[in-house]
Amino acid sequence: MERTALVTGASSGIGKATAQLLAARGYRVLGTSRRPDVVVEEVEFLRLDLTDAGSIEALGERLRTVDILVNNAGESQSGPFEELPGEALRRLFQVNVLGPVRLSQLAVPGMRARGYGRIVMVGSMLASFPLAYRSSYVASKAAIKGFAAGARHEFSPFGVWLTTVEPGSIRTGINERRTNYVAPDSPHRRDFETMLAALDRNERAGLTPDKVAEVIVKAIESPRPKRMYAVGSNAPLVFALRRVMPSGLAEKLTHRRHQLPR
Repeated sequence: MERTALVTGASSGIGKATAQLLAARGYRVLGTSRRPDVVVEEVEFLRLDLTDAGSIEALGERLRTVDILVNNAGESQSGPFEELPGEALRRLFQVNVLGPVRLSQLAVPGMRARGYGRIVMVGSMLASFPLAYRSSYVASKAAIKGFAAGARHEFSPFGVWLTTVEPGSIRTGINERRTNYVAPDSPHRRDFETMLAALDRNERAGLTPDKVAEVIVKAIESPRPKRMYAVGSNAPLVFALRRVMPSGLAEKLTHRRHQLPR
């Protein structure tokens, strides 16, 4: 049976790699972009702007026909907690949380009726290893992980599985599109810029998007996908250590990796 997959943010990075891998494995692939004139071989593009509720609802009919939804599109944001603008926070949560949740709500009825479905939330390892000056991004990825973990048992009896894939440092170029908020005279400025420089270095040295795509497809093709998969930043080792080390030590090691004095 030919399965139909919809991958958001499929014009670049992890989304593009996932769409291409699914197409190569015989899936019918729909991709979304704010610019639907993007060309990726064997991927049909649809317009989607996650900041626009109307744009999301316009995909309702197509979403009822998909068997697989990969919620990949998102925004990266950094800034000292006290300096994050309210409007920027609202946009971030609309793009990273509320938009993907609504897309999933629109897709679930069709999946349940057909007795098969996979919904993958592309999160971040920062949801498991929080980092200073990334609190808004951490919170948004923790929220989407919570939605998937909480809802998965509602739908697994119908053959519909929700799961989260947490990438670590991946070479997607997202550092060039990250929104940063810090005041010129901020008391946090030195540490903030130190963290950003380390974050950018880690991402440039990270895995390619293809490696994340392989994990996403592994989750999709599993008969019973796990609650969470992690990839990059030595994920198998750091998650194993996290289970046995004190939480304070895990926090210190996360900040040391980003050259922060914690």
